[in-house]
Amino acid sequence: MSLVRKPPAVLALEDGTVYYGYAFGAAGDTIGEVVFNTSMTGYQEILTDPSYHGQIVTMTYPHIGNYGVSVYDMESNRPFARGFIVREFSRTSSNHRANQDLQSFMAQHGIVGIEGIDTRALTRRLRTGGVVKGVIRHGVSDDALEADLVARAKAHEDIDGRDMTPEVTTPLPYARPTFKDDPRVVVIDFGIKHSIVYKLEQAGAEVIVVPAQTTPAQIMALNPFGLVLSNGPGDPGGPKYAHDTVWQLLGLLPTYGICMGHQLLGLAVGGRTYKLKHGHHGANTPVKNVVTGEVEITSQNHNYAVAIDSIPGRQFMATHLNLNDGTLEGMAHLRYPVFSVQYHPEASPGPHDANYLFRRFIEEVNAFEGATALPAAVRAGG
Repeated sequence: MSLVRKPPAVLALEDGTVYYGYAFGAAGDTIGEVVFNTSMTGYQEILTDPSYHGQIVTMTYPHIGNYGVSVYDMESNRPFARGFIVREFSRTSSNHRANQDLQSFMAQHGIVGIEGIDTRALTRRLRTGGVVKGVIRHGVSDDALEADLVARAKAHEDIDGRDMTPEVTTPLPYARPTFKDDPRVVVIDFGIKHSIVYKLEQAGAEVIVVPAQTTPAQIMALNPFGLVLSNGPGDPGGPKYAHDTVWQLLGLLPTYGICMGHQLLGLAVGGRTYKLKHGHHGANTPVKNVVTGEVEITSQNHNYAVAIDSIPGRQFMATHLNLNDGTLEGMAHLRYPVFSVQYHPEASPGPHDANYLFRRFIEEVNAFEGATALPAAVRAGG
């Protein structure tokens, strides 16, 4: 039996920590903010989630790549993660749905990876010290090169304060006609996942997706009955134009915010967001619905959170709380049919505890559609 020699690779963090491992994926080097994800499956969905734009993802589950890649599991048209870190990478895959193995997929799309490092130690480092920037480089390293890589990581631009939305949003609007009498919903694309569109369609909506900088007038000209604020990467404080758009549309349409959309909603009404120490990335995070008392198991991917007490006038009430750290996971406006969640109710491959939120939104949309169909005098109470 012949043994394949794995080429060397190195991961250098801005704090001076260096890990040695083996190269996989595309050859070369990459740089970004290093985060960890606790999911056991779904690596393809993670790599193609635009919310990971600018980040290098570490998987805490040790064995990655064994079921390959399927064209049906893409969350966007291409991967957005800057790099990939795993304990053990499988160069062979077995899955009747797979169209490609992960190695060739990563090489095709230019994703640089490193395997064979102690991902548990790296995760503990990120949990203790917080998120850091890092560099993955393929090839033999030495002390002088290590210092250069650490310096590169330190000098790399921070995600904080950046508007990354233009790098991930759709350049042109597109529609998903259902050829049925479904209410029209406009989704503002801040880095949308395909699964959000699919879930809206399944719940009974005709979906139009528009670029992030679409104006309120352009949105209302599409005659929608509902508005969705999508997920997206980076600091929600960056896209100021989005804050203005959400504020101007507040109360005009039933509105549903997801992840970054939730954060933008909080900022639009005068609240503030703050960066979490290491973020929430992964599946099986328990969230309590404080309205019903039920607990949902959720999928999450965010570095920032909304401080609901900072929203002036107590316009929103908290509806969901994270049972691990108590952070806000959902809120609802006290007057308008407007609500949002910090986690991902469209989670693919799962869990699916939060699917009801799409049905709830479409119920609000249908009620709004019925109200707007009444004569103006009736709607006004005349």
